[in-house]
Amino acid sequence: MKWRYAILGGTAAAAAATTVHDLVQTKHAIIRNFPIVGHARYFLERFGPELRQYIVTSNDEERPFSRDQRRWVYASSKLENNYFGFGTDNDVETVEGYPVIKHRTFTGPGAATMPHAQEEVVLPCAKVMGAARGREHAFRPQSVVNISGMSFGSLSGKAIESLNRGAAMAGCLQNTGEGALSPHHRHGGDIVFQIGTSYFGCRDEHGKFDMSRLVDLVQSAPVRAIEIKLSQGAKPGLGGMLPGEKVSKEIADIRGIPEGKDCASPSRHEVFDDVDSMLDFVESVAQHTGLPVGIKSAVGNLTMWDELVAAMSGGQRGVDFVNIDGGEGGTGAAPMIFADSVAYPFRIGFAEVYRRFAQGGLADDVVFIGAGKLGIPENAIVAFALGVDMVNAGREAMMSIGCIQAQKCHTDHCPVGVATQNPRYTRGLDVSLKSVRAANYVRSLRRDLLKVSEAIGVVHPGLIAPRDVDFATGTRATIGLAETYGYDPSWPRLGPALVKEIEAIMVAQDDTARHVATEARP
Repeated sequence: MKWRYAILGGTAAAAAATTVHDLVQTKHAIIRNFPIVGHARYFLERFGPELRQYIVTSNDEERPFSRDQRRWVYASSKLENNYFGFGTDNDVETVEGYPVIKHRTFTGPGAATMPHAQEEVVLPCAKVMGAARGREHAFRPQSVVNISGMSFGSLSGKAIESLNRGAAMAGCLQNTGEGALSPHHRHGGDIVFQIGTSYFGCRDEHGKFDMSRLVDLVQSAPVRAIEIKLSQGAKPGLGGMLPGEKVSKEIADIRGIPEGKDCASPSRHEVFDDVDSMLDFVESVAQHTGLPVGIKSAVGNLTMWDELVAAMSGGQRGVDFVNIDGGEGGTGAAPMIFADSVAYPFRIGFAEVYRRFAQGGLADDVVFIGAGKLGIPENAIVAFALGVDMVNAGREAMMSIGCIQAQKCHTDHCPVGVATQNPRYTRGLDVSLKSVRAANYVRSLRRDLLKVSEAIGVVHPGLIAPRDVDFATGTRATIGLAETYGYDPSWPRLGPALVKEIEAIMVAQDDTARHVATEARP
């Protein structure tokens, strides 16, 4: 009997020691929040592929992000091996519209020839944001991969701070989302300030837009551009919704709303009601702040885009950038019908918008940004071929700091402290560690984009053209991207001056890297 008590005592002591260790360690939020039982998640994750192969699902069946996609993000954020072995397990034989990226056998014009592009390589935007309209603070974004609009409120303060510190390390931009610029955004990362329909952060005591408050705000932080949100992929035409469970006192004070009450933003703006008045507002904001000003929108009815291109053709007024959010995007809470069926998916919606600007001869004057599962290399490459100049990562950035796709963002019970305000869960998120992982993820995605660009034969993803991607129809035939989306083959991917500028920037980097590598040899 004594040996039984000894075993029980030893087990209890081991469990107690493990519990103490789990509570004080900071590496894994899930274990810190759920001592002992949290280890089961990592056990199942480790042996998941073997279990799913025989019992549950394949690596590509889970949604919205497959196991393979999540594994790539997790490994990249930790700088672990993010390669895959034994060939693809994608269903390339039967899937309709499977993207095929066409590499070149011989070096293309100016393509880098170093064995592998490293994470340290700067991958700036091929366009200068605001230059076409002569904005006072026009600038060239230093990263083609940036962090999408996710508000403090939707995400925890620790998550926002982790992303901001990560953005500073990676040299990319962080979009505030519509929930105002909080103290958690002020840790060194450059900011794109988003103006939503409730004007949080730039409204008066009556909830009306206040230009003077906007000016004061952007002057108090490293705000590089201003984005006017017309709609977003998760709930296009509906307006933002922050459930009352997530409206803490801090959020209520920042937004100027009641604590603990649902915060529903209007579906449309009050300060403008058509394209003409919207452009007046854009020019007024740009004049008062000196910053580039653009719009973010999901794509549905296309009349607005026809009117916008027509209005900009005169050259007097215009947006500096257009951020298209796909209907499959969405870090926020939304009714199922909006999340599932309202607005075009990214590829269709973006192509409809880009085609109108290209036909109007305005494509070089606007920086095009895309969002909606574009933080995965394959999707990002197709987006660049369609005409984007930069991609925004939302949910992928969340995964880089610990999100496990629990899909409880709307409940305030996110188990890893990313999409919740509950201290029970946010305590498990260690900012110093997660910020590094966010930066690692951004650098890894840029590295892969550059590697694929080199395989195609160009120096920069902004030079990837529609001719470089086909869509396979099973194993029977392919159709070109340009034909699929109605692009005119005569449209240049970028104008000659822009091509020359970005090639010079990238070739200079390649020459520097080559020189450093030569100097390092014994």
